[in-house]
Amino acid sequence: MTGDKILTLLGFCRKAGKLTAGTEKVTELVKKGVSCLVMLSSDISAKTEKELKYHASGGKAVFIRLNFDRKTVAHATKTTAGVLATADEGFQKAILQGGNVNE
Repeated sequence: MTGDKILTLLGFCRKAGKLTAGTEKVTELVKKGVSCLVMLSSDISAKTEKELKYHASGGKAVFIRLNFDRKTVAHATKTTAGVLATADEGFQKAILQGGNVNE
């Protein structure tokens, strides 16, 4: 699957109401221990990633770093966020199988 398809999946995920966007909202989600896929744009700081992983310790969150910068992700999802998450298993599976991510 090409990178364009990953971006398309992210857009579909948002349109379906299955996408959580923004550091604060994603942090709330992982603190609750929700099983989710957390996606970070390529230009999100290591500090932000470390803080999110700290809050998710013991939880069921899987973290990946997308091979797209925040601007590209924002264009695909119609958000301004570089930190995204989905708890939808179908979207998680499709995104993980799609490639163009770094686990």
